[in-house]
Parts: sequence; C-alpha cells; structure tokens
Amino acid sequence: MRQLVSWSASACVGFVRACAVVVVSMLVPAVWAAAAALWIWWWDGDPWSGTVPFLWACIGTLALSRPVCRMVRSLVAKWTGTVIPGGYRQAGPVTQMATGYWWNGYSYERTSRDARMDQQWRTRWRDPATWRDLRFTAIAPITMGVICAIPPAGVVAAVLGFGHPGFPAVLAGALGAVVAIAGAPYAWRSIEPVAVRFLRASPAMALQDRVAELTVQRADATVAQAAEIRRIERDLHDGAQARLVALGLSLATAEKLMESDLDQARALLRDARAGAATSLTELRDLVRGISPPVLNERGLVDAVRALALDSPLEAAVSADVQLRLDPPIEAALYFGVAELLTNAAKHAHATRARISIAQDGTRIVVDVEDDGRGGADVRPGGGLDGLRRRLAVFDGTVEVTSPAGGPTRVRMMLPCESL
Repeated sequence: MRQLVSWSASACVGFVRACAVVVVSMLVPAVWAAAAALWIWWWDGDPWSGTVPFLWACIGTLALSRPVCRMVRSLVAKWTGTVIPGGYRQAGPVTQMATGYWWNGYSYERTSRDARMDQQWRTRWRDPATWRDLRFTAIAPITMGVICAIPPAGVVAAVLGFGHPGFPAVLAGALGAVVAIAGAPYAWRSIEPVAVRFLRASPAMALQDRVAELTVQRADATVAQAAEIRRIERDLHDGAQARLVALGLSLATAEKLMESDLDQARALLRDARAGAATSLTELRDLVRGISPPVLNERGLVDAVRALALDSPLEAAVSADVQLRLDPPIEAALYFGVAELLTNAAKHAHATRARISIAQDGTRIVVDVEDDGRGGADVRPGGGLDGLRRRLAVFDGTVEVTSPAGGPTRVRMMLPCESL
C-alpha cells in the first residue's frame, strides 16, 4: 500500500514537472507558430507579407531566450540541486567625463540613461552566452520538450479514447493512460542532462570569467598588501620607533649625568630598561601579527588553540586531524579566525565561541560559531567582505549564516591539494 501511494505521488509530481518543462521549452516555438499563423492570415499572394511576422518572431526569440534559459536553470537547481552558472557578461560602470558626456566603455552619450542602454545592448549582443541561449532554445523543444510531452500526450490520448465508444478507442485510451502513468516519474528528468550539456559555459567563456576573476583577485591582493605595509609602518613609527628614539635620548642623558647626578642617571637607566622591554613586547606583537611563531612551529590547529586561549571569549577548538598546510593558506585561515573572534567579541557581544577545523575531501573547512546577537552580513567594504576577498585569492569561499538574535556561523572553505 505504501509503495502504491509513493508511486502515485511520484507520478503526480513527475507529471506536473513534465508539463512545466513542456511549457518552458515550447515558449519560443509558440512564438514562431503564432508568427506563421499571422503570416497565413495576412498572406495575399505577396511574398513580402511575411516580413513583419518574421521580424516579430525574431525579436520575440531574442527577448525570450535569456528568460527561458534562466527558468530552466532555476528548475534544474530546484529539482535536482545541480547549479548551472549563467556565465553572462556584466556591464561595467558608466563614467561622466569633464565634457559632460557619459562614457560606457564603447561610446560617449549625452545622458547616463542613454549610456547604460547602449552599454547593455552592446554587452548582450557581444556576449557569447547570448548565442548559447539561442542555440538552447532551438535544441530544447526537440530534446527535453519532446520527451516531457509524452505524459501529457498520454493523458490526452486517454481522455479522447475513453470519451469515444468502441474497443479501438478504449484500447487507445488505456495505452495512453499506461504511457502517462509509467512515463511521468521519469520524463522530466531529461531536463538535467540537456541543460548541463547545452547551458554550461563554453571553455572560452569559462576562461574569460576566470581571467576576470583573477584580475579582481590580483587587485584585491595588491590593495591588501599595501594596507598591510602601511599598518606595519604606522605601528613601527608610532610604537617601537618612538620608544627607541626616547631610549636613545635617555641613555645619552644618563651618560652625561653619571658624574654629576648618579641617582638621576640611575632613574633614567631604569626608565630606559622599561622602555626597552616595552619596545621588545611591541616588536613581538608586530611580528606575531605578520606571522605568528606558533603558526610556523606548530601548525594551524595549535595556533588557533593558542589564539582561543588569548581571546576574551570562552572559545573551544575541535579538529579531527592534525593538518600541516602551505604557509600562505595557514596564515589566511589563522587571521580569518582571529578576525571572526574579534568581531564576535566587539560587535556581536558574544560570550562563547566554537571553532571547528575539519577535512572534507580536498578542502579544509573551518567553522566559527558564536552566541552573539546575530545579524551579520557581507556588506561591500565590510570586514566579512574583506575576508571573502582575501580567501578568494586562494579560490576559497566564505558562507555566513547569521539570523537576527544569533547564533552566527561563518564557514571558511579552501581547496588544498596537499591534504
């Protein structure tokens, strides 16, 4: 009984999905069918009478191709979990020049609206994904459209067959019902292989996207490196350098007072020793901020445990294995954890945190969860956005789950072949 109910539910769901695929895949053929019907209605013996319907069908195809492909991707992702990237080119910003005209990367326009419209049309026309979508709208009806039309056609045959008397009609209706019921759970599944085969990005498109991504990553890495150099210079200038200058002055003064005022000279030497100790501490903190010694000596897991001990939060660290990764990857994850703990204590007002380091195939996954007030999101120019851009240099990703009221969970994932 349960198997029958399960099969019935699967057949009903499959039938609905097959009908949805038929509707989506037949939108463009429907436009051409309407254009053909309009041409037949207008035809008066003049061959040029079909020009307007033909142009109308071409414009309709161009307008529907991208929405149809997006609907197919959405259905595939919703039904099967397979995500097919669109790979569309993104229009760049328009810039107003000193002359008052707007530059969109292709031409100058009088207004920003005209510049954006011209840019959008030029970008779409030159985008290889446009021609890929047009090809898909031509292939989809004769592949997944025909296959997914089998269950609806079987239902139509069953209705027509049972609606007419006679054994042949009833037999045709019974065969149609069997075809509809048997094919409904499976016909819609043709959408996934067809979409993956014909909607994925071509090698040229993937290479172009990768070049653009690497260009952005290089720019981010350059900006981050320059900011880090400025931070080191500022810390040295405001901290250790100033103290060392003061130390030199104190020693010079003490040297002059050695014969005239021994007590004052001793006091200056004591102050100099304290300043030297403070400068040494600041230099150690600065070095630790550049490359923590425990990270180089003990690895990521022990370095994160030491970081958790120094954190104002009650932090617990769990790791399934002892990992030794490439130094740049370890440093990126270490400073990512440090930034997340600081944000949890400073902005989320958390009291406890949990850090998990695990291996997932050829990826290392670091989860940082706190009991703060939540509401964290990746805003452009924010701390989480900077963390995402720093990890993107290593093809890493950052996933943030932070509902209002908490808890906040941030997952950092980095591919690593050396695992």
